[in-house]
This record gives sequence, structure tokens and C-alpha cells, in this order.
Amino acid sequence: MRSQKFVVFGLSSALTFGFLTLWRMQSQENTAPSTLASIDPYLLDRDTEIAMARSAAPPSIAKDATVLVLGRHGYETAVEGKNGFLCAVGRSWDLPKNNPAFWDPKIHGPICLSAPAVRSFLPIYLKKTELAIAGRSNIQIEAAIIDGIAKSELPTPEPGSVSYMMSKQGYLNASIRGPWLPHVMFFVPEIDPKALGSDLGDDVPLDAREEKIGRYTTIDVPVSNWSDGTPSPKMTGGH
Repeated sequence: MRSQKFVVFGLSSALTFGFLTLWRMQSQENTAPSTLASIDPYLLDRDTEIAMARSAAPPSIAKDATVLVLGRHGYETAVEGKNGFLCAVGRSWDLPKNNPAFWDPKIHGPICLSAPAVRSFLPIYLKKTELAIAGRSNIQIEAAIIDGIAKSELPTPEPGSVSYMMSKQGYLNASIRGPWLPHVMFFVPEIDPKALGSDLGDDVPLDAREEKIGRYTTIDVPVSNWSDGTPSPKMTGGH
């Protein structure tokens, strides 16, 4: 049972993504356009980022997954995988344009995507990254994604699009100060969350949200353990 509402960062669920969010952060009013000052604060040590990305999923998935890391010109393949999954660490520009943390370099959302999600979900986040590094504002980034989907230049999630967000190493926002809950996120065609039972009561073991910008719905299902097998205190009644 859930003890609180979902606060998720996912790569394009808002990581986003709800990444994220994403790997949910609440959008607040802050409509003034702003741009990326420098990519430097967002860059991590390569080995550190590889390990953080892989921590999103259980080892049986992560050990053979492709891994992306953020470089000065965008995401780069650091590890070639062989099982169809892809792991990465989402950054703050996957958040809604009005979120005050849109350019917060502390935000990290480890996520591992299934092969269908790599094909049909990841391109949106990579486009956001491309636009951010190119100096587009938060408002321009969101507008470009909406336009790209409307013109079928960007995809919507295909069946089987799933992400694992089970890392202890994530940082979602200043109020959470950490990874929040381990969970698995499913991406499905647009549907009213209430049709899935979401928001009908805290005893419902999932949370769904329509992502209007990406034209899909996320279904978040919490799990009891982190990717390393240790229990999540929040899922077992701890603090």
C-alpha cells in the first residue's frame, strides 16, 4: 500500500523524466524563459555516471544494458549492451517548463528503459537535451517537443515501453533530497488515470498520470526493494 502520493522523476515524465518525471515533482508557476548557462555543472565523472545509470535496474537487466553518459555535446554511448535495455541518468531539463528546478544540476534520475521504450520514448529526452545544450529556453524546449510530436517527427511510446527506476542514488528535488521510492514505470497510450484506479484511494498500489505534452499516460508501480536487493524503508513502514 502507498503511504504517500507518487513524486517521480523520469526521463520525459515531468523524468519527467518523469525520466522524469519522469524517474513526481510538482510543477510551480515560473514562466520566465531561461536557458542553460553552462553544461559543466551537469557533467559527472564517467565511471560514476555509468554506475549510477546501472543502479536504476536489477543487475540481471543492468549488467548487459547499453549505458549512456552525458558529454559536452549530448549523451554518448559509454557501454554497448546486448539485451536491448538502455540505462542513463536523466537531468533536470526533463521537468515541466514552469518548474523552478528546470535547470538544477543536482537533479539526477537513473533510469533503465526496455527496447520499445528506447525506440519510442528515449528520442524525446535526447531531443530535450540537444535543445538545452543548443541554448534553447525552457519554454522553447517544451514547444519544440509538442510541435515534434504533432508533426510525427518525435514518437509516442509503443507497446512494451517500460522503465526501471529502482536506484538509491537518484536526487529528485530539494524537498525529497534523494531517490524517494523504487518503482517500475509503464508508458501506455493516453487514458484517464481514474480508469486504471489511480487517485481513487491510497490503498490502490499504482499511480497513473496523463502526460499531455508527450501524449501518453504513465503507470507507476512501487516495488519493495531497491535494485541492490535491499528493502525500501518507505515501502516497509520505516522512515
